[in-house]
Amino acid sequence: MLLAALTATALALLPAAPAHADGIRARQWGNEAINADRAWNTTRGQGITVAVLDTGVDDTHPDLAGNVLPGKDFIGFGAERGDRAWARHGTAMAGIIAAHGHGPNNGDGVIGVAPEAKILPVRVILEGADKARARARHTRGSALAQGIRWAADQGADVINLSLGDDSESAHPEAAEDAAVQYALAKGAVVVASAGNGGEKGDRVSYPAAYPGVIAVTAVDRYGTHASFSTSRWYATVSAPGVDVVIADPDRKYYEGWGTSAAAAFVSGAAALVRAAHPDLTPAQVKKLLADTARDAPEGGRDDEKGYGTVDPAAAIEAAADLRATDAKAAPAGYEREYFGPGPRREPEREAPTGPVAPVTAGAGALLIVTAAVLWRAERRRT
Repeated sequence: MLLAALTATALALLPAAPAHADGIRARQWGNEAINADRAWNTTRGQGITVAVLDTGVDDTHPDLAGNVLPGKDFIGFGAERGDRAWARHGTAMAGIIAAHGHGPNNGDGVIGVAPEAKILPVRVILEGADKARARARHTRGSALAQGIRWAADQGADVINLSLGDDSESAHPEAAEDAAVQYALAKGAVVVASAGNGGEKGDRVSYPAAYPGVIAVTAVDRYGTHASFSTSRWYATVSAPGVDVVIADPDRKYYEGWGTSAAAAFVSGAAALVRAAHPDLTPAQVKKLLADTARDAPEGGRDDEKGYGTVDPAAAIEAAADLRATDAKAAPAGYEREYFGPGPRREPEREAPTGPVAPVTAGAGALLIVTAAVLWRAERRRT
């Protein structure tokens, strides 16, 4: 099974404060920074499923109750449901994406970017405090690739990957890349954290660097690039990643930092766009979020912030102006342009029947062969 000793997103416990609208909500600057409240005039994410490939997700948390679907565990060992070392990071990310709060009128606790979206939890990594982490450090596996494919097959509209490998030995893996392309072809928007290596060499992080992925860097409440956030060519957009209020299975609230949180904000933004315009392709969603991002860097884009801070409200408005024919765009990561006719089509022949038919199909299938090296470096959550 999977691996993975991952460095945890840094957490700082909030000072004691009542968990109500003028306490926790007042500290949630992220939703306002991306204009989520303006997007809520159109949609709050109803009908959209966001797969959270992470540690576990606490489906009993009051801020998430009813918004978490039955998921799948691709690890199979380590901490178990109910253990705090099982679901801290995953619950935090799920809360940023789709928490609805609790109490009278859901006015207490945290509220996510898309509070009416559903979370599909897919366990593909271990918590940093998981005692099984030591023996998992040097194991091999394909949990991430399997999890991406499974989420796509379950109909996930958005796949959130608040994780990554930016170690010195990090490299692209054929199975993961193929899984991402499979998910994109199935219509799932794929979002990943750009990496937390900004002060450690800005090494390339995977899965953020795979084609078609919306890679997210982190900014603070002033829109300034966070020093820890990796700056690389694959950066698409930025989002809040400093002093982000997060929910925890222990029923307390914490402030966290990292491109993990930033990716979760963008997954929530993508959920809002898909809810308002369900026929958009992943390529269109990625382009809309890039084209409508606010506070664009000089020149339109740079490696620190991509095209700027994500703005789902602006993306929703821009999507309404797309021509109906644009919904037939090519899959994310690939562009095609027609430049002339090909050979004339042969007259159709009557399809073979009986035992010949499956043999013909089988021969064709043998022409499609993909080799994948199933090796995995230590994967670290970012």
